[in-house]
Amino acid sequence: LYVATNDGNQIPLSQVATVSFKEGPAQISREEGKRRIVVGFNVKGRDVASVVKEIQDKLVAAKILPVGYYYTYGGTFENLQQASARLKIAVPVALALIFLLLYFTFKSMKEALLIFTAIPMSAIGGVFALLIRGMPFSISAGVGFIALFGVAVLNGIVLISTFNQLEKEGMKDIIPRVLEGTRIRLRPVLMTASVAALGFIPMALSTGAGAEVQKPLATVVIGGLISATFLTLVVLPLLYIIFSTKRKRNMKPLVVSILLLCIFGFSNSSRAQQPLKRLSISEVTTMAGNNLQFAINKEQINKGSVQVQTATIFPKTGVFAENEDMRPSDKTGI
Repeated sequence: LYVATNDGNQIPLSQVATVSFKEGPAQISREEGKRRIVVGFNVKGRDVASVVKEIQDKLVAAKILPVGYYYTYGGTFENLQQASARLKIAVPVALALIFLLLYFTFKSMKEALLIFTAIPMSAIGGVFALLIRGMPFSISAGVGFIALFGVAVLNGIVLISTFNQLEKEGMKDIIPRVLEGTRIRLRPVLMTASVAALGFIPMALSTGAGAEVQKPLATVVIGGLISATFLTLVVLPLLYIIFSTKRKRNMKPLVVSILLLCIFGFSNSSRAQQPLKRLSISEVTTMAGNNLQFAINKEQINKGSVQVQTATIFPKTGVFAENEDMRPSDKTGI
């Protein structure tokens, strides 16, 4: 190859450059004005969150990046974080709505709390089912827990409603009333749980496309229904007897104490998990100077200042001619 000079002569490229083969990126990508290098991999046999946590620990310990460079974690892990943030809102809202509907249905805080105990009883089976199958907690498993809570609460409603109906019919003795109500509603409760569990078995055993989403959801629902059905038929009647007897102690101080302990314990643990690190003014200034986004924003401010000064400059005059009879492709501009 020859390179033309200003005087018209041509010289070989080898006299002005060294041509050789080197290893380098196949493509240079940029994002927000900064160069970006993507390292992609697939995860198999483990959950994404634990893999990324291990990678983060190793990269922090290695300290291989110079000043101004940083890591970001995207892809499935980024989707997991976004979905987890949405679940942190969806699950409490779903639980609050379930409790509110129970209270409006029975007009009793005691009976609403009794039926609400089916939720932790069902969650026990869902967690154990995931452990038995060796599956990590995922977003689909979280959605399965929401669906499981609805079915578990439905069985509790069936039992409590039957107990109340028998009481209105004249069965004042609580022990025979609970035994009779459980006997009457045993078949409906088992049928409700069995139909839902059998419907999820194909999803739990699926191996085709989408199995990674279907299997955790179905596993949670099936395992939770097994524990919820058994505990609803045994624990819920016992709790109904305990809280319905007239000789029971006043539970309000104990309940209030437990709630306050949970609230303060959660707030303290949240503070302990996120320790604050104090930085000096010099460290903050150094970090800001090495931030490429800070330099880009500064240049944008300078650009805006220059554009303000050019606001009074008239644009170039232009003339445009168009003939309506001409096709769009025949239009010309001057």
